[in-house]
Amino acid sequence: MEKTTNVKFAGLGGQGVIRASDILAEAAFRAGKDVKKSELHGMSQRGGSVSSDVRFGAQVWSPMIPDGEADYLVVISSDQVDNNLPALKKGGVLLRPEMIDENALPNKKSLNVALLGALSKLLPLPEGIWLDALREAFAPEFFPNNEKAFQLGRRAKPV
Repeated sequence: MEKTTNVKFAGLGGQGVIRASDILAEAAFRAGKDVKKSELHGMSQRGGSVSSDVRFGAQVWSPMIPDGEADYLVVISSDQVDNNLPALKKGGVLLRPEMIDENALPNKKSLNVALLGALSKLLPLPEGIWLDALREAFAPEFFPNNEKAFQLGRRAKPV
């Protein structure tokens, strides 16, 4: 049976944590996976901690990733690494904002999408499905910049 993939997103309110997790969930769903998602908003409206779990595979029973079982931890704000690191399993992959050249982003608000691009290189989901999910997530006028950010992330090297 296909293994469940566990991805945790973490950041601060207003950084697009929930949007990034929605895009991954949509891409996995479009690829025919069973998908479960959960969110913890905290004080998101005041810039507080926000996290979201996305789990996908042949059959997923729970939306929550138990501590120490995340295959991937995508952190959009560097100051959120330490308090979310316990979620990552031994041998799991940490994707940090430092792996993206923020000066190369078409828009500073697209860091979350650039990190999705980096994640996309590690997951068994076709690039076309990712782009379809991105296209659905944003108004048409915002898609070109988000596609550029996504491609920037796909070229990024781990830190």
